[in-house]
Amino acid sequence: MENLETRTVEDIWQRSMYMRSKMLNGLEVLMNVDISGSNATEKELIYERDKMKLYHYTPRAEKTNKYPVLIVYALVNKQYMMDLQEDKSLIRNMLDGGQDVYIIDWGYPTADDRYMTMGDYINGYIDRCVDIVAKRHNVPKINLLGVCQGGTFSLIYTALHQSKIKNLVTLVTPVDFSTNDGLLFKWGKYLDMDKIVEANGNVSGDFMNSGFLLLKPYELMVDKYVNLIDDLDDPAKITNFLRMEKWIFDSPDQVGATIQEFIKDMYHENKLAKGTYTLEDEPVDLKKITCPTLVILGKKDNQVPPAATRPIIDLIGSKDKELAEFDTGHIGIFVSRRSQNEVAPKINEFLNKRAR
Repeated sequence: MENLETRTVEDIWQRSMYMRSKMLNGLEVLMNVDISGSNATEKELIYERDKMKLYHYTPRAEKTNKYPVLIVYALVNKQYMMDLQEDKSLIRNMLDGGQDVYIIDWGYPTADDRYMTMGDYINGYIDRCVDIVAKRHNVPKINLLGVCQGGTFSLIYTALHQSKIKNLVTLVTPVDFSTNDGLLFKWGKYLDMDKIVEANGNVSGDFMNSGFLLLKPYELMVDKYVNLIDDLDDPAKITNFLRMEKWIFDSPDQVGATIQEFIKDMYHENKLAKGTYTLEDEPVDLKKITCPTLVILGKKDNQVPPAATRPIIDLIGSKDKELAEFDTGHIGIFVSRRSQNEVAPKINEFLNKRAR
């Protein structure tokens, strides 16, 4: 018994000394950490309107795809997740694979944007950007890549403007909101956005972030910070962690009218999947999407569960269509090693084979 107690005390002492060393070295690391490097791939601002900006990335391949690709990101969080750092950049890998890439930065909405609708975003901003990119390259059509909610917008846009889209790619994109997989889809059906918007106007980014954190509260609000202690003295791991944290909490407010429409028409009534959705009084029939389409999802995605994405394949009218499933989560689609080694090459292969 005495030996057991002695060993226990020794273990505690050794652990405390280990933690002391970690904390002291960690303080030095934190004082000198540099989290720059996100959103660093070279690009040029070519158009802006209101809060929205359209960027063109400098091509990196000797030969680029004849048809440029426009990336439409979600309104939640910021698009630089796709260019988080040099070795975790889906965009950089697409550029290296021969794509000529443009991206929309939605900016940070303010109170004067409260009454902007989904029509303003889709038939307004996205349509204008498509036209600008097509004109710059002197092509009648361009490639469109939609991410998450931006993928839902891209499906709607392509159904209404198929003549302008050469190929469509969607990443972790919801279309069937009837699934009960994942808390976000369970909660979404009961959110009273009318009252929330009436009380707040635009919906704050902090409010939205709280909802996402509650999807996995222990893992996202406790566990990851506890586990961080073991890495406090590792500059590379701390830098990566802080870059991700910066992105997670860089959450724009959500435009009141748009989020009302999106929650009610998608989460509450599942109109897009049912074929009853209209945008500015025009019916949106996904069967009118006839261009080659690549649908990408993460099997471990807890924000947009696979069950919400897989139906895209059956709902669209394309004959040339493919579903690609990767063993990763929502964020992993963009920053994991699998993303760099499998997701980006898959996008490049799909687009380059259909560049004629």
